[in-house]
Amino acid sequence: MFLLLGGVLALPYGLLAVAFAQLLTGPEVPGALVVALLVVALVIAVVPLLLDGSRALEIAAVRALLGVDLPDPAPGRRGDRDTRLRSALWIATHLTIGALVMVALITAVPMALAFIAQQFGIGADLISRERFGPLDGRDTGWLTLTGVLLLAGLGYAVAGLGALAGSMAPVLLGPTPAERIAALEAQAVRLAERNRLARELHDSVGHALTVATLQAGAARGVLDTDPEFVRRALTAIEEAGRTAMDELDHVLGLLRETGGDRPAVAPQRTLADLDRLVTDARATGLAVHAQRSGDPARVPPAVSREGYRIVQEGLTNAARYGHGPVTLRLDLHPDALELELANAVGRADRADPGRGGRGLDGMRERVLLLGGRLSVGPDGGRWLIRARLPFEGTR
Repeated sequence: MFLLLGGVLALPYGLLAVAFAQLLTGPEVPGALVVALLVVALVIAVVPLLLDGSRALEIAAVRALLGVDLPDPAPGRRGDRDTRLRSALWIATHLTIGALVMVALITAVPMALAFIAQQFGIGADLISRERFGPLDGRDTGWLTLTGVLLLAGLGYAVAGLGALAGSMAPVLLGPTPAERIAALEAQAVRLAERNRLARELHDSVGHALTVATLQAGAARGVLDTDPEFVRRALTAIEEAGRTAMDELDHVLGLLRETGGDRPAVAPQRTLADLDRLVTDARATGLAVHAQRSGDPARVPPAVSREGYRIVQEGLTNAARYGHGPVTLRLDLHPDALELELANAVGRADRADPGRGGRGLDGMRERVLLLGGRLSVGPDGGRWLIRARLPFEGTR
């Protein structure tokens, strides 16, 4: 079918060639005019072979008719000269071979069937009056054998040409090195975005669940003796759940394909929300001593968002493992933001230096993307998280 498609597409070129052949051999039209028209026609005939759309159509035809898995051209990216030349060579070869196959099917197949049919007396009178090279109508056996060989040879030839086209398609229509690099870059962007959304979910929802769990456990212990504390704990759980739902709705909104015209449901948290984050941590019973130098409003948005998440994860781990008060220090320098969280080291931390799991991995990814430095681990009886997030190159 793929070769027949090439024959069908070659029909206009064949008709054009026949028309110009008649003009060149006829005396009615001046030769100079015919040559000028021929040049114009050749230009018009060659242009479609070099179009990006023609390459895209050939790729679709190869996938559908030859079963070759070729990627679509990168949207919005124009092919370079090498790509266009390879595509033009493929299309020209496709049309040429398709035309030859179609001519063979139109001429050789009826002739072969006539040779075979005359063996059974069908059309024998017509065949007997003709001569076919060294054979004539009386060589019925040889004519029948010739017909069978023609059909078999034509079938093998078409199958072989189809297999050859399938093997050559990735070479002439496959992605160029530039397209492969562009595809890898796009894939890296998608993976980075997925990882960012995973970090957002882990940090926001994990923090809310930690707050809710600790508050619920504390409220259960004083349910009968301190109703006021239970009331405050339920309020904190409600606020944590509402905040988590807002951020979850925001992340899920980014995952939905909305065409980019739908605003975010909830803004992303930044260092401007640090006071509320500290207050939520204290509501769980965790003592937090916060020190800040500089105005967080001066921090670029990207650094402010990542800095907030690093502090959030550090407080979440401290509240979850519950080893003493936390000291939080935030220093703003002209070219960088420095964060430090420290709390007492307990036995569980000594047994498991990699506490935090995916949270610590998320911290490292955030700092790495900003070109900063991160150190996490025991330090002189404390569990210390220290991060430096530079401003240079940040958007």
